[in-house]
Amino acid sequence: MSTTRNKSKIEGNILNSNKIQNVVIAGGGTSGWMAAAALSKLLGKNLNITLVESDDIGTVGVGEATIPPIRTFHKLLGINEQEFMKATHATFKLGIGFENWGKIDDDYVHSFGITGKECWAGEFHHFWLHGLNKGIQSDFGEYCFELQAAKAGKFALSKQMPINYAYHLDATIYAQYLRKFSQKNGVNRVEGKITKVIKNKQTGEIASLTLESGEIVNGDFFIDCTGFRGLLIEQALHTGYEDWSHWLPCDSAVAVQTKAVSAPIPYTRSIAHDVGWQWRIPLQHRVGNGLVYCSRYMSDKSATEKLLANIQGDTITEPRVIKFKTGRRRKGWNKNCVALGLSSGFLEPLESTSIHLIMSGIIRLMRLFPFDGIQQSAIDEYNSKLNSELEAIRDFIILHYHVNQRDDSEFWRYCKDMEIPASLQHKINLFKETGRVFLDDGDIFRVDSWTQVMLGQGLMPKQYHKIADIMNDAELNKFLNGIKSSISNAVQQLPTHSEFVERYCKSTM
Repeated sequence: MSTTRNKSKIEGNILNSNKIQNVVIAGGGTSGWMAAAALSKLLGKNLNITLVESDDIGTVGVGEATIPPIRTFHKLLGINEQEFMKATHATFKLGIGFENWGKIDDDYVHSFGITGKECWAGEFHHFWLHGLNKGIQSDFGEYCFELQAAKAGKFALSKQMPINYAYHLDATIYAQYLRKFSQKNGVNRVEGKITKVIKNKQTGEIASLTLESGEIVNGDFFIDCTGFRGLLIEQALHTGYEDWSHWLPCDSAVAVQTKAVSAPIPYTRSIAHDVGWQWRIPLQHRVGNGLVYCSRYMSDKSATEKLLANIQGDTITEPRVIKFKTGRRRKGWNKNCVALGLSSGFLEPLESTSIHLIMSGIIRLMRLFPFDGIQQSAIDEYNSKLNSELEAIRDFIILHYHVNQRDDSEFWRYCKDMEIPASLQHKINLFKETGRVFLDDGDIFRVDSWTQVMLGQGLMPKQYHKIADIMNDAELNKFLNGIKSSISNAVQQLPTHSEFVERYCKSTM
């Protein structure tokens, strides 16, 4: 009896025992071609990969800032950094500069670097806080190499002084770059609009896609990269959507590209305004600009006018309004379909996580790939890890809005007074009351990131870890000033960011 029962449990976990050989990616853009590139390079010998896209359907193409894990993704694919940067007109990114977020005229940088030096019991900010009490008045960011290099507009790659960085890139060209890469690795691209998604009547799984031309594309496994429409994951599989707009009320953006009028700086600018924020992303020859806003407080026309009044250089493109709803699909993997990119949900690009979420979804899928048939346990693991990651990023973005001292608009008052997720409220309370930061399982941001943003937004702890008291005044002064001096000296020796880009990866138009 027990053997039969165990066998039933095992069989019950198998949703589809058919071997997966034919993978169909619906949609191109950044998410589609990133998926195609990774699957073809790393799993290609075992799979037939087809990507369906239409030249008539545009992509959002504004996710032009990244975070450091993209470098690991490129290493996995064997992508040459200089070649990639030349092709995509890329520049280096050391962090994000936040202006007017805590208060109007305040600014701080959330950098990719490690601040100071930590010990087993307490992070560096405890020693910094102890120093403040002792009259050592230095900005927290003075103890971070990447942050100081960003503010000085400098950059270099050196084994002696490693630097943690990401990229600003042209997202449209990046997709084209990965398309060539994928097709060299055997990906079959099919041109055409998807007009119908055919499901298996017995299992409810997706069986094929019908194109406008009448062509039918069959597959065993499907990846939905159709953007906000969610043509497979939502319109065909009715997965459902969890709305987070009560925490992240911005629901619109207007984007425009401008000609560069000055040398590119090595960080993204995020400039808060009365009902949202504006981005500036410097590439080698142009700048990506956008205004994120809440349509309850600002019209599309007003937003466009506000953006155009706050840009530098001649416009290259016409302003384009993008509508979105922050939140996530209730399942990232449903039956034989995984959603990537905008089809899986949307978190506004405040911390440049859009491309990262595509990448992490691809890596997670490859680790759980159902070569021998789809298992419910694999689906559950994928969705559990995805949800944990999304909730941690969601909380980090809400933090920027909620912890503010602005009283100049109804929008900022709402953000300051709104009820926030319990997970974030706990982090804020813990830091405010004890100075401690502990990361959740899905956190992609380090303690340094949380600390830089909380301090930058004006949240000061009431206490610090007493491990910092092990140093007497002279030792503490020597410790803090030693770090600050070594960073200052190292930054002085760096070339400017534009000089390094010119030498290392200059692109031609």
